[in-house]
Amino acid sequence: MWQNLTQRMQSFVDAVADFLSLAPAWVASLVILAALAVAAWVLHAVTVALLRRLSGEGRPYLRSVVEQTKNPALFALLLIALGIALQTAPLSDNAKTLIVRLLALGTICLIGWIALTAANIGANLYLSRFRIDVADNFMARKQVTQVRVLVRVLDTVIILVTLGFALMTFDAVRQYGVSLFASAGVAGVIFGLAAQPVLSNLIAGVQLAVTQPIRLEDAVTVQNEYGWIEEINATYVVIRLWDLRRLIVPLNFFIQQPFYNWTRQAANTIGSALVYLDYTAPIDLIRQKAIELVAQSGRPSTEVANVQITNLRPDCIELRVLIRSDSPGKASDACAELREQLIGYLQREHPRALPRQRSQTVAAVNLKDVVPAPSGAPRAG
Repeated sequence: MWQNLTQRMQSFVDAVADFLSLAPAWVASLVILAALAVAAWVLHAVTVALLRRLSGEGRPYLRSVVEQTKNPALFALLLIALGIALQTAPLSDNAKTLIVRLLALGTICLIGWIALTAANIGANLYLSRFRIDVADNFMARKQVTQVRVLVRVLDTVIILVTLGFALMTFDAVRQYGVSLFASAGVAGVIFGLAAQPVLSNLIAGVQLAVTQPIRLEDAVTVQNEYGWIEEINATYVVIRLWDLRRLIVPLNFFIQQPFYNWTRQAANTIGSALVYLDYTAPIDLIRQKAIELVAQSGRPSTEVANVQITNLRPDCIELRVLIRSDSPGKASDACAELREQLIGYLQREHPRALPRQRSQTVAAVNLKDVVPAPSGAPRAG
């Protein structure tokens, strides 16, 4: 059986060799290139299928690595097939020169692709130990922000370097670059000025990754807009506002401009609820009621921090209730709920404690002492 199979395969190879020897050079070259490309694709498909089966469902990270590396691996196999074809196909000198140029360009792109994939795989492997979907996620947000920003900066640098080396493989581009930058430095100054926004954002990204004035899911107020840091990219930051809008801010804004970060040190924050009352309002009863309402709200880690009068106005007093919670969202919801409940409590129990407009009336004992008599009128007695 094996002898018959071997003989048939040998016969097929001999027939193909006879065909290639009789066919034109360009036809033989196309057949060899197509055969090697198909062989590379089949080898890649079989290898990926085996790796997927070995990883299974119980190894999600290994499966993700296979999915991220399958395209670079196919590209590498195609380059190898092209290199083999260069040695075996009856190509002309011009065709071989073209294939050598394509191999060099493809190798440079492959190295850059592998570097990008390796950087992302390493970042995912390191960040797999951290979770930001838990209550105590301060350290996780710190690590995720730092690694993600650095990886995006590294990706940008890898792409620029790869593109530069790829362009240098063309003689026309290399000569143009040499002639352009061989002048008295004017081109370098122009290039530096033109690239200043990109470079400043890249440098700002490195500074953000090291100093971390913002992190993912930090609660911030930027340009009078309150929201949460949703994405930190290489050149800009996406802020998810409270009404589900997205505010796009350049990365260097957080280095050059002031802003509020409500969760800089920890997720715990304090919200304030302001209530305006009449001067006759029973402050002690209202203070006790505010503490009771917050305790009955059913929100864990939420409590009243302080209740005090913070301002006096001619027609009312300002009472501030500070509420401490483990997240800005919970603190904001607790303050809104407390305002509603305090208004209802005052309307039911102490309606006279609500602000009122007062007017003072002075009754004149003798109008003639207040209003002078018109001229020519007779005087009394």
